[in-house]
Amino acid sequence: MQRRQFLAAASAAAACGVSAAASRAGESGSKAEPFALKFAPHFGMFRHLAGKDLIDQLKFAADQGFTAWEDNGMISRPVEMQQKIAEAMERLGMELSVISALRGVWNGVNFAGADQQARDAILKALGKSVEVARRVRATRMTVVPGLEDPKLPAGYQTANCIELLRRSCDIVEPHGLVMVLEPLNRRTNHPGVFLYESPQAYLLCRAVDRPSCKILFDIYHQQVTEGNLIPNIDHCWNEIGYFQCADNPGRNEPGTGEINYARVFAHLLAKGYRGAVGMEHGNSQRGGPGETAVIEAYRNLNGLLTQAS
Repeated sequence: MQRRQFLAAASAAAACGVSAAASRAGESGSKAEPFALKFAPHFGMFRHLAGKDLIDQLKFAADQGFTAWEDNGMISRPVEMQQKIAEAMERLGMELSVISALRGVWNGVNFAGADQQARDAILKALGKSVEVARRVRATRMTVVPGLEDPKLPAGYQTANCIELLRRSCDIVEPHGLVMVLEPLNRRTNHPGVFLYESPQAYLLCRAVDRPSCKILFDIYHQQVTEGNLIPNIDHCWNEIGYFQCADNPGRNEPGTGEINYARVFAHLLAKGYRGAVGMEHGNSQRGGPGETAVIEAYRNLNGLLTQAS
C-alpha cells in the first residue's frame, strides 16, 4: 500500500472512531477526557455532527473534551442569545476564551492614523464591546489595530498606536479585561495591516506597559510572516496573553500543513502555559467526516503531549 493510501485509510478509520465515540458520549451522557491544553473551537466547526443550534454545538464540544470556546461574532449576536451562550457555558464548565472587540470596525479605521474622529470611533466601539464581554463572562478581547496609514512614516504610526492603546486600556482595565493584540500576516490574508510582526507586537505591549494590553500570538499568521516560531514565542513570552492555531498552507487543522504542532504545543506546556488555544481555522474536509477529522487531529496531538509529559 502506498503512503498516501495508508494515510487516507488511517484518517477514515480515525474519523469513524471519533464519530462512534461522539455517538456513545451523547447517548451515555459521559464526556471525553479534557485535553492537555484548553483547545477552543468556534461556532460552525461541528455544525454537521452537532446541528445548527448554537447551544447544541457547545454541548457536543464539551462531550468531546473541549473546555474552552471562542466567538469572533459575539458582539453581533442578540443580547438574548449572548445570555443563553453564557449560561450554557457555565453549566458545561467551559471557558469563553476570547471575543472580538472591534469586529466590523478595525478594517475601516486604524490605531496608527491621525484622524481624531476615527480614533474616537474605535474607543466608542470598544466601550460597547466591554458591555458584551461582561455579559458573556469573557476575560480577553481580540484587538486588531487596523490598517497602515500610508501618509505617515512608521514612527509616527507607532506613536499614534501606543497612545490609543493606552486610552483603550483605561476603558477595559477597570473591568478586569485584557486586550490581546493580534498581528495578522500581510502575505496571504491581510495585506496593508499595520500590525503584522511578533517583534512589533512586543514593542507595542512593552511601550504601553499595562496589564490589560498583551499579544495574541496566532501561530498560523506568524508562520506565514516570519517562521522561527519557538524562538519568537520565547522572545515575546512575557507579553503573550493568548494563542491561536491553524496549519499552513491552507489554514486548516494541525497536521494538514508544515507546522510541527506537537513540538510547538509541548514547548508551551513546558513553559507553564495552561491557558486556552483558539482553533482559528477551517476544516480540511467537508461535512461530518471533516469535523471528525478535526477532533481526531487534536486527540492525536493530545496523545503525543501526554506521552511527552
